[in-house]
Amino acid sequence: MEHFLVKNFGCRASQADGAAIEAGLSAQGFSGVTELAAADLVVLNTCTVTATADDEVRQTVRRIRRERPEARILVTGCYAQRAPEEIAKLDGVSLVVGNSHKANIPQLVNDRFRNADTTIPYHGQIEVGDIFAQTDFLSAPVEDAAGERTRPNLKIQDGCNNRCSFCIIPYVRGRSRSAPPDRVVEQVRGLAMKYREVVLSGINLGRWGRDLSTDDPKSKSRLVDLVQRLLNETGIERLRLSSVEPMDFSDDLLALMAESPRIAKHVHAPLQSGSDTVLRRMHRKYRPRHYADRIATARMLMPDCAVGADVMTGFPGETDAEFEQSCAFIESLPFTYLHVFTYSERPGTPAAESASQVPTRVRRDRTQALRALSASKNLEFRRSMLGRTLSCVTLDNGTAISGNYLKVALAKPREANRIEEIRIGGLTSDGVCEAGTLPILS
Repeated sequence: MEHFLVKNFGCRASQADGAAIEAGLSAQGFSGVTELAAADLVVLNTCTVTATADDEVRQTVRRIRRERPEARILVTGCYAQRAPEEIAKLDGVSLVVGNSHKANIPQLVNDRFRNADTTIPYHGQIEVGDIFAQTDFLSAPVEDAAGERTRPNLKIQDGCNNRCSFCIIPYVRGRSRSAPPDRVVEQVRGLAMKYREVVLSGINLGRWGRDLSTDDPKSKSRLVDLVQRLLNETGIERLRLSSVEPMDFSDDLLALMAESPRIAKHVHAPLQSGSDTVLRRMHRKYRPRHYADRIATARMLMPDCAVGADVMTGFPGETDAEFEQSCAFIESLPFTYLHVFTYSERPGTPAAESASQVPTRVRRDRTQALRALSASKNLEFRRSMLGRTLSCVTLDNGTAISGNYLKVALAKPREANRIEEIRIGGLTSDGVCEAGTLPILS
C-alpha cells in the first residue's frame, strides 16, 4: 500500500489538520493522490458539529466501499473522537483514530498498513484516548500548511475552554492550546516566500496565547501581539483572521487591523442568536449590546470591511418572539454575510437534553428566513462596491478574493497568487466582477 487520499470535512482547523496528515504520510514515503480510484488508503478527517456532518461521513464510507472496495479506510477527526464504536461498525472501516491520537496517524499507517495484504480483512480497530490529556499541537510543516494553492490556511490554536450548551467541540478537541509564537513566525515567514495571503485559523482563535506559560505577567501574549510580530518579522503581504469570538475582537486588535494595509479588512464574529434570553440559555459570554458594540467599532474603524457571523436557528426553547428579536437585531447590524445553521442535537451536550426542542419544520423555516435576510444584506454590500477599486488575491480559477471577502470574477486570465488592485464593474450571482466583464446582475 503506497498511495493515500485525504478527504477533509468541516472547518478551517480541520483542513489544516488534514494538511498535516498529508505531510506526515508523505514523510513516511507514501504518495498522495487526488482520485479515489488510485488510492490504497483513504483518510476521512471528519467533523461532528451537526448530525448532517456525521451523515455525510457515513455516506462517504459507503461510496468508497462501492467505488474502491480494496482501499483501506481510516476515519479520524471530531466524529471519530465522539463516537468511535459507531464508526468502527461501518462496513469497510479499518481504523478509527480520534483527535487524541491524530498526530500518530503517519506512524500508525506505516506500522499497520505498509506492505499489508489488502485481501485480508482489517476491521474496526480503534485508537482513541482522553482528549483532555492531549497536549500536542498538530501542525503541518510550513511548506505544506496550505492544502490550497493560493491562500494557505495555518492553524495556530486548537481546542476550546468554553462550554456553550449546544456545542460538542470542546469534548472532541480538548482544552485550548496555542502554537508557540516563534513557530508561528517561522511558519509564516516560510509561507510568505510562496504565497501572498495567509489565513490564521483555530477552533477558538481569539484565545491564542492565553495558555502559554510565562513567569512575567507583563509578557503575556495575546492574538494582537502575535499579529504585530508577524507584521514586523515576516514579509507576508496579507494576513486574514478566520473566526474570532466577538469579545476577543479587542479595541487593540481592531485598531491594528484598521491601521495595517497588510491585514484583510474582514471581521467574522460568531453571533449564534440576537436574543438576550437565547444567548443566556446557550451559555454564551456576551449579550446583544456587547456584540453590537464590537461590530460598531469595527465598522467605524474599517467602513468597508466584511462583517460575517454564524447564526443558529431553532435552539431549544426558541420562541417566535425570540426569533423575531434575533432577526431584528441582525437587520440592525451591517452584516455582509451570514453562515446560518439549523440547530442539531449533539449527544452529551446540555441542550440535547432539553425538553423544549423546536419542531424540525419550524427550525428549517427560520433558517430559510435568515438566509433570505443574509442574501439581501450581501447584495446590498456588493452593490456598494460598484465602481470601487479593491485589493484582491488572484486564484487559479479565473476569480480573486478581495480583502473584504468578495468573490471577484476577472475580466481576463491572471497569474494566480498575486495581489492586484481590481476595479469592480458589476455583480455576479454570488459576488462581483471586474470592470470590462459582462455582469450577471444589475
